[in-house]
Amino acid sequence: MTLLHLPYTAWHLSYVVVGGCLAAEVAWGRLGLTVLAFFLAMGIGAHALDELAGRPLGTTIPSSVLVALALVSVVAACAIGIGVALGFSLWIVPLVALGAFLVPAYNLELFGGRFHSDMWFAVAWGAFPVVTGYVACEGVPRLAAIVAAGWATALSLAQRQLSTPVRRARREIASVDGEIRLANGDREPITRAVLISGPEGALRLLTVATVLIAAALVVVRL
Repeated sequence: MTLLHLPYTAWHLSYVVVGGCLAAEVAWGRLGLTVLAFFLAMGIGAHALDELAGRPLGTTIPSSVLVALALVSVVAACAIGIGVALGFSLWIVPLVALGAFLVPAYNLELFGGRFHSDMWFAVAWGAFPVVTGYVACEGVPRLAAIVAAGWATALSLAQRQLSTPVRRARREIASVDGEIRLANGDREPITRAVLISGPEGALRLLTVATVLIAAALVVVRL
């Protein structure tokens, strides 16, 4: 449960649903399998590798368990993707290959961390799920998927702008000293809670908003 980051996992799985619901005809079976594949690879595999790389959550889960979780979940996700590709559209094959590359490249900071940046996060965890969800239903990428991928990229970049200072405050800052001086002469202390509360509240609202958008599209397309 600690590794899953359930709110963030739900947020990014919503991108898959949005992409699928933009297709001319929603294939609920294939879309469901795509959501499952992303839950395995991104929800479990990517977070396991992230914890393996630097223990940002401070867990004591053995490294061997983290490696096993990542390996089994990513391989299972790829198997689902290949199965859907062989039964529906070979356009899915390069998407499966890209996903299998992005998970370790981003979370293990391979190639000198070249793929571990805000933009790559937005592409891998925002644009990529939207396009994959769309192709799983439509068979080929079209303009609607590209536009929606741009939306998911921008939203994911906003997520990073908010989450980076929150993560730093929680994991790296031991204490905060200072005060805010208001125009009327009042003074308010600056604490770590003050630094966190605004961005964290915005992240929670954006999580709910993104999930609701996906849910609304599902209701419309049913």
